[in-house]
Amino acid sequence: MHNPWQVHIDKFINEKESIMRNGNVYQLANGYMGYRGTLDEFGPDERVGITLAGLYDQVGHAWREPVNAPNGGFTQVTLDGKIIDALTTRINRHRQSLSLENAAFERETEFSSRGKTLTIRSTRFLSAENPHLGVIKFSLTCNRAARVTIHTGIDFNIWDLNGPHLVALEAQPRDGVLLVHGATHELGKRVAVAEAVDLNFGKETQKTAGRKSLRCITLKVEAGKTYTFDKYFAVFTDNDPVNTSVSAAAIKCVQTAKAGGYEECLARHSAEWTKKWESCDVEIDGDVEAQRALRYSIFQLLMVAPVHGSANSIPARALSGQVYKGAVFWDTEMFMFPFFLYTCPEKAVELMRYRIKTLDGARRKAKTEGAGYRGAFYAWESQESGDDACTYFNIGDPFTKRDLRTHFRDKQVHISGDVAIAMWEYFKVTGDDSLLLEGGAEVILECARFFYSYAYFKKDKNRYEILDVIGPDEYHERVNNNAFTSMVAKNTFAIANATVNYLKQKYPARFKALVKKIDVAGELPLFVEAADLLYLPQPDEKTGVIEQFDAYYKLKETTIENLKARMIHPDEYLGAGQGLAVPTKIIKQADVVMMLNLFKDCYSDRIKKANWEYYEPRTEHGSSLSACAYAMVAADIGKLDRAYDYFLKTAEIDIEARYKTQVGTIFIGGSHPAANGGAWMTAILGFGGVKANAECVVINPRLYKKWKSLQFNMFYKGDEFRVKITPGEVTIVAKAHNRCSRTFVVSGESLGCAPGKRLVVKYR
Repeated sequence: MHNPWQVHIDKFINEKESIMRNGNVYQLANGYMGYRGTLDEFGPDERVGITLAGLYDQVGHAWREPVNAPNGGFTQVTLDGKIIDALTTRINRHRQSLSLENAAFERETEFSSRGKTLTIRSTRFLSAENPHLGVIKFSLTCNRAARVTIHTGIDFNIWDLNGPHLVALEAQPRDGVLLVHGATHELGKRVAVAEAVDLNFGKETQKTAGRKSLRCITLKVEAGKTYTFDKYFAVFTDNDPVNTSVSAAAIKCVQTAKAGGYEECLARHSAEWTKKWESCDVEIDGDVEAQRALRYSIFQLLMVAPVHGSANSIPARALSGQVYKGAVFWDTEMFMFPFFLYTCPEKAVELMRYRIKTLDGARRKAKTEGAGYRGAFYAWESQESGDDACTYFNIGDPFTKRDLRTHFRDKQVHISGDVAIAMWEYFKVTGDDSLLLEGGAEVILECARFFYSYAYFKKDKNRYEILDVIGPDEYHERVNNNAFTSMVAKNTFAIANATVNYLKQKYPARFKALVKKIDVAGELPLFVEAADLLYLPQPDEKTGVIEQFDAYYKLKETTIENLKARMIHPDEYLGAGQGLAVPTKIIKQADVVMMLNLFKDCYSDRIKKANWEYYEPRTEHGSSLSACAYAMVAADIGKLDRAYDYFLKTAEIDIEARYKTQVGTIFIGGSHPAANGGAWMTAILGFGGVKANAECVVINPRLYKKWKSLQFNMFYKGDEFRVKITPGEVTIVAKAHNRCSRTFVVSGESLGCAPGKRLVVKYR
């Protein structure tokens, strides 16, 4: 019977592509670091990676990217003098699994070598209780007596895309603990990895060889007897607030873990995961495939949520490696943030604190980009300082290997509005204004200031326009009046005005100080004017279709099939200057449809339906962000079968490892946390029909026909509720510890749900 809390495979495929994809599927993370789902004996050639959150480095003129730490989980075995390795040794059977319940990776491999059978088992986890700590239980069993040597320790031959990022790496064993430390190439930030084992058999020696700091345990194993040891490794960097050196902190961490023992570490780790699932799990009754894919998507988000107090965010490829420079995109605010906002707002606020922390970087970008703008122009690819890691030549041509000029960095201006919208959404849904006072209000006003400086006022039409941009559809660059971008800008002005009014009324002294700090008093009336006069493309009176940008209708009509038939190379990019999609109406991803989903209350179902049907056959879905937008709008307009198809497309992208790994000359493999967030949004906001605002929670269910029920927890205004949707009925249970009654509007019926009370509401 299939275990709904586990992902597994029962075969090892000795191919680089398979090893790479399984490294993504079976990865672990705890917000501080990610550990790719590779086998214990693997190294950099198999893309072993322990990727650190919030630590970046640049070597020469190569791309800046996150730092991978030395691998403190390395273990390799020799049997009668021969190395046992999944790549070179005959395998009789193999199974590896990932427990979604407590984020533990397991492998069991039975090898044959020289007439003997050796079985290796290991379990590992990255502690959810102590984010610096990794823990492994390793065991081996041989069917016949044999000579075995176990090499276990720290492998500092590190896989980097654009490295090496750690220089002066040095192994310095201390008091039974292995230690490897070095510093980043660019900023000299120290990184230390310590390793300790709890092992009571064999004879141990230590050595450093081949960029590995190793313990060598030699023994004669008895036939059929299992030998087990526990292994602890810890990572610390100069980004961590420690009172001692990072090396001393790492050593103390593994010593403390070893003293407590494996079972205690596992129990603490599992207890934290139990808490996560209590508030974040979604139960779908009647659809095993959807349940499995959605739970895996939620699991991926929970693993990479930032550590409390770090003010880190979630990169576009999470902590699965160095792809996309480990940068934070609009993906986070638009696709991941809603999950955290509704299920664990303490993580949502961490994501917003990252944008406050990087505000100065956004200001620097505004001043130096293009003609020089005012306010905050948030980076398209943001790293720890908020400066833009995106280059002007961002994609390589697979034919000539030459770099292509793209305008992702300088023309994707909607990112600032995406940040402002998420900042305000946090306030509306949680009722918590502390983030506004911490710097959120400053972020919002600076984003509005940027859009005002970017906008062009046409006197003859008495309106502002947003010109020369790229919308979500990246196949068409430097367009005018992109509907999505203009709508985002207009809402940013409205949010800025609402922020001003709120602070004026509730915190007049704080408001006055903020206005003085950023010298914005003279611009506030302009934001009011811009909110009113900014031009938005409108639906056609007859068709209801909104033109994606000026002159979009003049592009060539074709089909996706015809376009792809013209591709000469499978990795060629369809956009940039001469891409095949540029002169056509084929778009990369949801653009107008994304707008209709984000601002769904502004448009009728007729308009949504007209645009969904117009743009859907013209959308190539070259981005993992696209499917969920089409799914949610399809749910809105009653196309539930199509919504379900797009839901599975976004929910299964990582669990099935079905994605493109190369665009042009750029490797883009890795996980897709935005799609994971999109899967949750489709289930809860789409099929569940949930939408919270400052006054109430609205629920208009569109339950899919296969689903007997949809159950989930949600937070609203600091209170917690359990919601169950079945065909024709919604049940809402308020937790007893809630502070007051909250208003729910179910299919138009408004009801209060008091602490500890249960509501049952019929719907059609």
